[in-house]
Amino acid sequence: QIQGGIVQGMGFAFMEKLVLDNGRISTLNFNNYTVPTVRDVPKMHIDIVEDEFPHGPFGAKGIGEPSLMSCPPSIANAISDAVGRRVRVLPADPEYVLSLIERW
Repeated sequence: QIQGGIVQGMGFAFMEKLVLDNGRISTLNFNNYTVPTVRDVPKMHIDIVEDEFPHGPFGAKGIGEPSLMSCPPSIANAISDAVGRRVRVLPADPEYVLSLIERW
């Protein structure tokens, strides 16, 4: 769950671009809508700190969503820190990051 959320967040931050052409989605399949593959995923080490949640079933909490929701802004902030410009558009593909550097 955690690793899957991180990979989905990476896809949103780096690759997954929904393109509209005259109000219609033109990125309808995996030929032109890019998602992360095994080649794109870094090695991960996840540490889990258990903390009982009194309102969940058996004291459980959701674990996949927090990793997904925190990944894209973390990546955007890392890029901003590296290039000195705020990332305002996702996905931050190489062309977009280069445009940030050139505007500096």
